[in-house]
Amino acid sequence: MKKEIRVQDDLYLHVNKEWIDNAVIPDDKPRIGGFADLDQDVEKLLIGDFNKMAAGKMKCPDENVKKAVELYKLVKNTEKRNAEGVAPVMERLHKIESLGSISDFNTALSEFVSHRINLPFSLEVTVDFKDSLHHALMLFGPSAILPDVTYYKPEMEQQKNALLGVWQGMAAQLLTFTDLTAEQQTQYVKDALEFDAIIATLVKSNEEWSDYPAMYNPMSVEEVAKLLAPVDFVKLAKDLFGKLPEKVIVAEPRFLNGFAKLFNADNFEKYKHWAYVTEYIGSTSLLSEQIRAIGATYSNMLSGVAALPSIEKQAYRLASSVFSEPVGIYYGKKYFGEKAKADVVEIVKEIIETYKGRVAKNDFLSEQTKEKAIKKLGTIVIKMGYPDKCKEIYNKLAFGSSDSLYKAMEVLGHIRTVDNNSKLYKDVDRTEWPMPGHMVNACYSPTSNDITFPAAILQAPFYSIKQSRSENLGGIGAVIGHEISHAFDNNGAKCDENGNLNNWWTDEDFKRFEERTHAMIEEFDGIELPQGKVNGKFIVSENIADNGGMAVTLEMMSHLKNADYQAYFRNWARVWCMKARPEYLQLLLSVDVHGPAELRANMQPRNFPEWYKAFDVTEKDGMYLAPEKRVTIW
Repeated sequence: MKKEIRVQDDLYLHVNKEWIDNAVIPDDKPRIGGFADLDQDVEKLLIGDFNKMAAGKMKCPDENVKKAVELYKLVKNTEKRNAEGVAPVMERLHKIESLGSISDFNTALSEFVSHRINLPFSLEVTVDFKDSLHHALMLFGPSAILPDVTYYKPEMEQQKNALLGVWQGMAAQLLTFTDLTAEQQTQYVKDALEFDAIIATLVKSNEEWSDYPAMYNPMSVEEVAKLLAPVDFVKLAKDLFGKLPEKVIVAEPRFLNGFAKLFNADNFEKYKHWAYVTEYIGSTSLLSEQIRAIGATYSNMLSGVAALPSIEKQAYRLASSVFSEPVGIYYGKKYFGEKAKADVVEIVKEIIETYKGRVAKNDFLSEQTKEKAIKKLGTIVIKMGYPDKCKEIYNKLAFGSSDSLYKAMEVLGHIRTVDNNSKLYKDVDRTEWPMPGHMVNACYSPTSNDITFPAAILQAPFYSIKQSRSENLGGIGAVIGHEISHAFDNNGAKCDENGNLNNWWTDEDFKRFEERTHAMIEEFDGIELPQGKVNGKFIVSENIADNGGMAVTLEMMSHLKNADYQAYFRNWARVWCMKARPEYLQLLLSVDVHGPAELRANMQPRNFPEWYKAFDVTEKDGMYLAPEKRVTIW
């Protein structure tokens, strides 16, 4: 007989090991369990509906869902895609190739921006962090080829070379389908890699990106134009927006200050070849099946996936992504019960009120800061299930029935970019949802101080009317508490109740908060896992949120007549259950701000006395943490 894993030693494996041992990861997926399983169920359900609508056996509920179904059919038409081969993308690649000089580049620049052709920088109109009712223009650097710039460090040389070797082989194979000569193909790949190496010295690491407020670096258009030279940024801004913006928010100051090293007359050919190769690779999923398979080589290697998703899955994923909001509304209306919605809304309200009480009793905040924190909690907007109506952009999205899939996506992308640019001088629509109803996820938005819970996540094990209140508090309750806690994590704490980046703390209070944040970093930092070491600083915001979600729901448990703490902790562990490929787990350590699943399940309970009482955990047990090392922030 196998020795049972004691809950006192490893909650995660005690609850999930039997499932993990027997679960089989599909060839086309990097992981299964928890979120991924629910997502797979939603996908299967909606693919069935899409097939019925595509065959005329079910009526499309509205024009936008009808357009999603038309795109679904276009993706599935592999006969057309295979016949077209590489041809659909060649017009775009020839535009890049035809640039003879930086002067030509500046002439074509606004077209390249509006058609999303790869540039040595990128622009986005987004919410102004310090004026959340209005928009601002943000400037970013390009992405490096490898998952994180830390891969380019000298100590990562062997792994870097191995990954770039796979990418290089893939790129070389793909270029044989183009009209480039063999000599040109070799040169283009070589130049793309050299240009990428410069990018990696300038852009932010994922750890740096996890500090959201550090993105806010406003500069005048003239200042940006000077540092972006020889790019004619003033002309570009006028072409895109009709007049010069008052400011540009520079997300990566190091990149902008070093831009001259990346883009200049000497490097111009390298830029062109980098843009050509990366643009082509980015389009491969929209071309023939042969090219799609080759184009997935590098990403599949990173995640350990052995097979491409079926055409049916690719079609659904693309269509439900482009038309995400109408598809989400369709899913929510058809499959999400109003009884469940009302019950979860009540849980949210109860959690917010409990949170207010916890803040009021907090022992490290002054009364002044407590008052502002409670005010922020009282103004959180709840978005539950799905929105009442689609954003206006979906009515604008259209493509020709005879278009290639690539052309259709190019047209749709252009419409979205023009629409995004048009928002610069418009007020922010705070009724918009950041996630669609069919997404198995949840989020908190610091710039609008709202929480979103799509209909698709409101299923077991997260939530079920059939589950006990204790189980639901350990599932969806802790997730809700997690999202609310993002209002007070190391990033959200720097935004006020209106979503503006604004210091509402006293200096002493924030110092004490940072001490607790540092303790949370230390609790996780350096933990050795088979896939590598955990970076406590990188994942601290999510760990603060997990800690807060558990703290507030455990307090709610104390008010239940028949509280079952064992059921609470077991369902908490069940929510994070996951089986994943080793390559994917290694990738997550460098790109995912969430901690590894087993740590999310096992680390936070140790911080709370209820854990020790529920299972009689003592200092002799694996999941014991000395009282002086326990961290509770909210």
